[in-house]
Amino acid sequence: MTVTALPDPAAAPRRRPRRFRQTSVAPILFLLPGLLFFAVYVIIPIFQSFQISFYDWNGLDRPDGTSTAVYVGMENYRYLWDDPDFWTSLWNNAKWLVLYLLAIPAGLFIALFLNQTVTGIRLYKSLFFFPFVISQVVVGLVFTWFYDPTFGLINEILGFFGAGPVNILGDRHIATYGIIAAGLWPQTAYCMILYLTGLNAVDPEQVEAGRLDGAKGLRMLWYVILPQLRPATFIAFVVTVIGALRSFDLISIMTDGGPGFYSTSVLAFYMWDVALSEFGFRMGYGSAIAVVLFMIMMVYIAYFLWKMWRDERGV
Repeated sequence: MTVTALPDPAAAPRRRPRRFRQTSVAPILFLLPGLLFFAVYVIIPIFQSFQISFYDWNGLDRPDGTSTAVYVGMENYRYLWDDPDFWTSLWNNAKWLVLYLLAIPAGLFIALFLNQTVTGIRLYKSLFFFPFVISQVVVGLVFTWFYDPTFGLINEILGFFGAGPVNILGDRHIATYGIIAAGLWPQTAYCMILYLTGLNAVDPEQVEAGRLDGAKGLRMLWYVILPQLRPATFIAFVVTVIGALRSFDLISIMTDGGPGFYSTSVLAFYMWDVALSEFGFRMGYGSAIAVVLFMIMMVYIAYFLWKMWRDERGV
């Protein structure tokens, strides 16, 4: 009977430790600065806002370096419930959110027009692209002059038809809609760019197959073109919703929250006004407003991420 000797474990060749490959280290090195800045200027301030919202603090410390913050618990949030200016700002945000979505179909139809082969199409593209590249401050100033009741273009047009001048930004009932119209100008241009990019990726074979099946006009758009534009529509919807919730600069330039007290204010503007303006320095209350705005945005962002995850998995 032959006995087979077992191999000696000590004599087995040792595997060399796997070295880090350059292809695995390079992405980390490139992402690290961006992640660091994102953590310092976004993630950490979010948690600080949550913390400060439980205090009554004017943003300053005593000469000896001790904090002047006083812990008040949920008092800032209870005050929000009874604050009419907060509810006015929240209602105006809802108006922005609904009406701002008009930029998506407007951008789509402009992109469909610009995707045609016509004379002077480059000039048309430049004119429609122009609002996207100018500053929001410039947009606000242009529309402020446009709405001016004495020499504004819109009142000149109304005067031509015999109608009296309308002080759009001076009327608290319609001023918000005038600002939203100003914001729709560059937002429509942005959605147009997204759809123009998506139209370049449309499969011409599917379009030709639709024509052979008798699809044309709205049927071609609904059943052939729009399904291929779903990624562009998704991005346009996400960016438009976030832009509506973050609206601040146009309101600051065109009305400064007026006319009256906060009649055109939104949550972002009201947060800045109570926390950082000359009448504010209520950091705790401003942080509470910021937390509410953050939670509203997180609802939409979480839904968009969930929808993206489902689309990628084909659920």
